[in-house]
Amino acid sequence: MKTLFLNPPSFSRFDSAGARFAATRKTHSLWYPAWLGYGAALVPKSKLIDCPAGEISLEQLLPMVKAYNLVVIYTSTPSFTNDVTVAESLKKTSPETKIIFAGPHVSVLSEESLKVSNAIDAVVRGEFEETILAVHQGKLWKKIKGLSFKKNRRIIHNSSRPSLTNLDKIPFVARVYKRDLPINSYHLPFCLHPYIAIYAGRGCPNLCTFCLWPQTFTGRICRKRSVANVIKEIKWIKKNIPEIKEIFFDDDTFTINRNWVKNFCQKIKPLKVTWSVNARADLPYSLLKQMKGAGCRVLVVGYESGDKKILKNIKKGLTIAQMKQFTQEAKRAGLMIHGTFVLGLPGETKKTIEKTFRFACDLDCDTIQVSIATPFPGTELYEYCQKRGYLKKAPLVDQSGYQMPTISYPRLSAQEIKEAVEKFHLRYYFRPSYIFKTVKTALLNPREMKRITISSWEFGKYLLKQPLSKKQNLFSHR
Repeated sequence: MKTLFLNPPSFSRFDSAGARFAATRKTHSLWYPAWLGYGAALVPKSKLIDCPAGEISLEQLLPMVKAYNLVVIYTSTPSFTNDVTVAESLKKTSPETKIIFAGPHVSVLSEESLKVSNAIDAVVRGEFEETILAVHQGKLWKKIKGLSFKKNRRIIHNSSRPSLTNLDKIPFVARVYKRDLPINSYHLPFCLHPYIAIYAGRGCPNLCTFCLWPQTFTGRICRKRSVANVIKEIKWIKKNIPEIKEIFFDDDTFTINRNWVKNFCQKIKPLKVTWSVNARADLPYSLLKQMKGAGCRVLVVGYESGDKKILKNIKKGLTIAQMKQFTQEAKRAGLMIHGTFVLGLPGETKKTIEKTFRFACDLDCDTIQVSIATPFPGTELYEYCQKRGYLKKAPLVDQSGYQMPTISYPRLSAQEIKEAVEKFHLRYYFRPSYIFKTVKTALLNPREMKRITISSWEFGKYLLKQPLSKKQNLFSHR
């Protein structure tokens, strides 16, 4: 069986198969389709096509699919309707081709997803590499764990597949990237370009109520590859993709196992590579300094809110004081920080939004990301909003793929949340102190110049496209 792993065409520059929230970005941003990549790495002689990165339209895609018996489409809640439309077009072109959907959305809503369209032959629940491998090998579907499928107008749910514990058994995803993907098309505003994204582990034991992945896909148990296996892949990247400037470890939380991190730092330091990670704001200075000395450049840190009640509501497990101390020590260690914040979480008001803005300014991160709180099916946040009637019946993205709010509180509307997110970015980035610091960084550090220039140019183009009335509203602090 010939197998194709597909990130389907959708909106222009739409992040779906790798980003933590599927959407079009205001800055130049495109994530690797990492999950599809790991599937393609495990399944022999398979192929990965990333349509957004390759700018491949549906018309261009259709003749490509004819060569495959099995197509695995990674889908998300925001992109699901679009992805079904793509699947239906593929089915018309290649009726005998089996189409399987994968990802958190269908993992939670497997029954509902299969009922939507006859073009979907099956869905995979949870991590899908081994399940797809079994399908690829021609095993009977009724005996494949983790698979839900249709048979004689019935929907059959096989027993669940346990999470993969030996992550070393999956071949290096970097080999798939080099073979199948336009590496220079992938950008992150906080990473040097070109970058590459891989996983050193999966799962997160923290209990944040809004976080999609641990609650629906990767689980609460942190599983790590062996340090030796990760180092071997890094050496392969250095040798075979020498143009890569930075390796980003997109684990749910890279720094959960501190002993693992210490060992990793010892082994990666002699390789003299630049790397970055998703980190939790609870690390001691000694470890931060060790990471910096081993080549770590940026920490992507979820601060979420500057209001202690909201942090308690979402089970963040950290205090404002802890996060401030961590940030000061990370800077002292010489690390840059990409801070992420979420507006519209339970307990949010106009006052707490302003409090979070002031908190972000106090932290003074090098770059920030401010998102609209999104209640994905399968998360505690979704259940909370659904029970209280806070969910709106509205799409998660607009006609261009930009994130839209679906929560509306009695004292804070969905529109107010959306406007607050846009104003937050502008107020933060247009502070004179921030502009001065960023220009200084660009002038003193040539390798940062390209990253800063690209991000600033893309954000500027977005602003120029906005009508005058909207620009005036965005720059208003009311």
